[in-house]
Amino acid sequence: MLRALSSRFPRFGRVEAIYLRPARDVPASSVEAAIAVAGRGLEGDRSAAGARAGHTRQVTLIQHEHVPIIAAWTGRDAIDAALFRRNLVIAGVNLLAARTLFADRPVRMHIGDEVVLIVTGSCDPCSKMEAALGPGAYNAMRGHGGVTATIDTGGRIAVRDLVRVAA
Repeated sequence: MLRALSSRFPRFGRVEAIYLRPARDVPASSVEAAIAVAGRGLEGDRSAAGARAGHTRQVTLIQHEHVPIIAAWTGRDAIDAALFRRNLVIAGVNLLAARTLFADRPVRMHIGDEVVLIVTGSCDPCSKMEAALGPGAYNAMRGHGGVTATIDTGGRIAVRDLVRVAA
């Protein structure tokens, strides 16, 4: 029963934003589209340039709906999602539910017509969030930092692409 329940998602999501991090400690830049390279990461992102075999953090994703919550908890009216340093901002799909409950059943996220990601775990905040967002930001983001994924099938990802989750 739990296998069936955890494999169904009520609707498609959508890519709200794409960010590339060209180097360590360099601000993330917003792009309208990116090329996902299987087994590596997004072209132009530092994670793809230094990817090694079996690396489970090729792409990072954050929940669009959590951005205003994190803003409120840090005492801000709004936050530019680029400050989170996540590659993809996804709306309409519960990313926490996209983490597998069963080791033998990976969760795949189909983005647009070509790209397939495999969700690998949570993307917990780090000390950089305190520096970017102020004192307490680490705790404001705990549980809301998003997820990590590998790229199973590469291709083009664009803002407004549909996101479908399949277990």
